[in-house]
Amino acid sequence: MLRAFCALLLPVLFCSLAAGQTETGESMYKASCAQCHEAGIGRAPQRDTLRAMTPERVLAAMETGPMVTMGMRWPADGRRAIAEFVTGKALGSSLPTTPSAHAMCAAGSGGFTNSPSWNGWGNDTSNSRFQDAAAARLTAAQLPRLKLKWAFGYPGELNSNAQPTYALGHVFVGSAGGKVYAINAANGCISWFLDAGAGVRSAITVGEIKTVNGPVNAALFGDFKGYAWAVDATTGKTIWKTQVENFPAVRLTGSPLLYGGKLYVPAASGEEGSGALPGYECCRFRGSISALDAATGQKIWKTYTIDEAAKPTGKNKVGTQLWGPSGAPIWSSPAVDTKLHLLYVTTGDNYSEPSSPRSDSFMALDLETGKIVWSRQMTANDAYTSACRLPDRTNCPEANGPDFDFGASPILVTLKNGKRALLAGQKSGIVYALDPDREGEILWQVRVGKGGTMGGVQWGSAADQNNIYVAVSDIKRIMLDYSTSTDTDPSQGGGMVALRLDNGERMWSAAPIPCAAGRKRCSPAQSAAVTSIPGAAFSGSMDGHLRAYSTANGKVLWDFDTMREYKAVNGVAAHGGSLDGPGPIIVDRMLFVNSGYAAAGGTPGNVLLAFSIQ
Repeated sequence: MLRAFCALLLPVLFCSLAAGQTETGESMYKASCAQCHEAGIGRAPQRDTLRAMTPERVLAAMETGPMVTMGMRWPADGRRAIAEFVTGKALGSSLPTTPSAHAMCAAGSGGFTNSPSWNGWGNDTSNSRFQDAAAARLTAAQLPRLKLKWAFGYPGELNSNAQPTYALGHVFVGSAGGKVYAINAANGCISWFLDAGAGVRSAITVGEIKTVNGPVNAALFGDFKGYAWAVDATTGKTIWKTQVENFPAVRLTGSPLLYGGKLYVPAASGEEGSGALPGYECCRFRGSISALDAATGQKIWKTYTIDEAAKPTGKNKVGTQLWGPSGAPIWSSPAVDTKLHLLYVTTGDNYSEPSSPRSDSFMALDLETGKIVWSRQMTANDAYTSACRLPDRTNCPEANGPDFDFGASPILVTLKNGKRALLAGQKSGIVYALDPDREGEILWQVRVGKGGTMGGVQWGSAADQNNIYVAVSDIKRIMLDYSTSTDTDPSQGGGMVALRLDNGERMWSAAPIPCAAGRKRCSPAQSAAVTSIPGAAFSGSMDGHLRAYSTANGKVLWDFDTMREYKAVNGVAAHGGSLDGPGPIIVDRMLFVNSGYAAAGGTPGNVLLAFSIQ
């Protein structure tokens, strides 16, 4: 029991290191590793055994072996520092910190051009995640000819979990290590790169902003220190940088949305994990969305999902002060209603009690003022921390979940009868359609999965003129043990569903596809966001497969297993892993997707893949 507790607790202890904090190998080992490796816990190798190993072997355990779930919480240089400290030996090769000269575009070859685009998370202000035929230039009939054109490796990373954007003939993408790249779509060379100093998971939005020096095409994104950025999309030069949230565990995962000269930036946090520790004063973060002047980064307004700041509520059984209400983060990108001049967001659960009325909700806010116009809660009394699934449940709220966040963005659609609907799937396994013109009255709701802490609909769906295409996660996690590198059930999860936009009628269902025999850390769960073009909907799986389903009947039209080694165009050792979080983007006869997701029992990976018709 204790070794399982260590395995689950260590990521919580060092989640802040992924945000770029600097620690020594010794301090990281003593704070998090020694409690298992020097206490005779299960199969955790003792310190003398570690000293006899090579640093490369220890590093491999943290990056591809049984310690990957813990190792993913440290930055690449942190993992290397630990490996060198515990073995007392230096690694034989250094970690690349800047791209090599041959990875950069040659002078005159990396030009920025006008082109179709896939911009930000949802590709449009309605978050449809749909690309029309003119911009896609790719049909369902052509999918069998879709082949890998180039691969790009992120040095030292275990996760490739930021969705790329395509604009100006380039792919704009961030990395877990805080690097932001502008990559020439034709050949994968780097036109520019930026070190943001903190992880960048949000999809980058590219658009024109009006600066004092005139209009500029800007790349806009958020990082894991709570900063929103605007950089020149053609040079990478910083235009402005504004901190919208300074909470220690802040996570700007939702892609910022550019509209009407304002940049709308949602904020979430990792405090749900931090709150698992009995000595942590859980919890005080509250979700928010901020409107910034896109030209200057100046704050215009900031609206919290919970009206009042957290207050002391009592103490837990070990005497630690508790706080509440807290939570209701905004994990995803907002949608704009140009008719009603509203901004729509979805929210996550509470971290502590008392529960608040806007957790697990749809919310509508005035675009100009940030005033909350209406909200509709889908799951009440949902207070949860990671302690609720650990052996020590001291900081698990009495409500004990069920942890039914909305990780999916809201999608605004116009129905064939002229009416409109606002849709999103929830981790409960239910897809909702609300009436935006009647303050969120429920039009229909349909269960598509069992739901759970990592279940139901995780990161989002796609909608065309007829249907919403929904991938089902329903990951079943198994308590970690040092004897195995698997913490997901390979027989649980997955599947695709098409629902009619007007009434939720199930048009077709596609059964989950089982994991290949012998594949480790494997789950058939389809947690990644869905992407669609006319005739096909694309869904990534935790088993590493990217599949295209016919929108007519759910038949698989194309299947590519990303879980392999690649010869990357930038010279970085690259391999694919699980597909989770972002979905693929499709534009101008090409498809781009990131592969690698070590969280939730997934397989690590560090590669961006570019496909084209051949």
